Amino acid sequence: MSANEAPTNITIPALDGEGDIPAYVARPDADSARAIIVIPEIFGVNAGIRKKCDDWAALGYLAIAPDIFWRFAPGIELDPDVEAEMNEALGYFGQFDPDKGVKDIEAAIRWLRAAGADRIGCVGFCLGGRLAYMAAARTDIDASVGYYGVMIDTMLNESHANSNPLMLHVPTADHFVSAEAQAKMHEALGPHPKVTLHDYQGLDHGFAATSGDRRDEAGAQLADGRTRDFFAKHLA
Repeated sequence: MSANEAPTNITIPALDGEGDIPAYVARPDADSARAIIVIPEIFGVNAGIRKKCDDWAALGYLAIAPDIFWRFAPGIELDPDVEAEMNEALGYFGQFDPDKGVKDIEAAIRWLRAAGADRIGCVGFCLGGRLAYMAAARTDIDASVGYYGVMIDTMLNESHANSNPLMLHVPTADHFVSAEAQAKMHEALGPHPKVTLHDYQGLDHGFAATSGDRRDEAGAQLADGRTRDFFAKHLA
């Protein structure tokens, strides 16, 4: 994909002068002090992620989706329903440094605050769900939501640093997050006063995708409604 075809429409400065992060921004009709960072899956800032930003903007939030693979695969836009593109995305996942990814979320927070936002949330999917969990522990984000976050069970020791509200959507039949991993998450995070866990019985990874084969309509509607209510409460 060439630069002029990239699915992003702005750049924001990375931390420490590392470069510029491509991002997609959707703006509400009126100025807003509330903002949402939409953290993509492993498929880049594709049409589904841009639609999620547009939907948040329609609800009155300034919404931004940073290109989390900008360091090594800028501008990718993949379809999870195409096997070759799914395999390509899994390869990018293997190259990704989540510690740098959280720094990019921090860069987005700083950009949004400079743009006038004083209440900021993030919502992430898959790898983005893991980054939403990490952002809750490592940044000053006001509220975070993760959908089917991967590998959260490997970093539960960070949960003590989470002082702001976090919601996690957990499909019980997630083929990327084992039942054992889910049990560890519930054991460690269930008692946490700032964490809300929602299980979705029998649903699989990607059930809240905007469209495509993975989407479960009833599950997506339920989870998205909970997310909207969560941000309406905690970003008010």
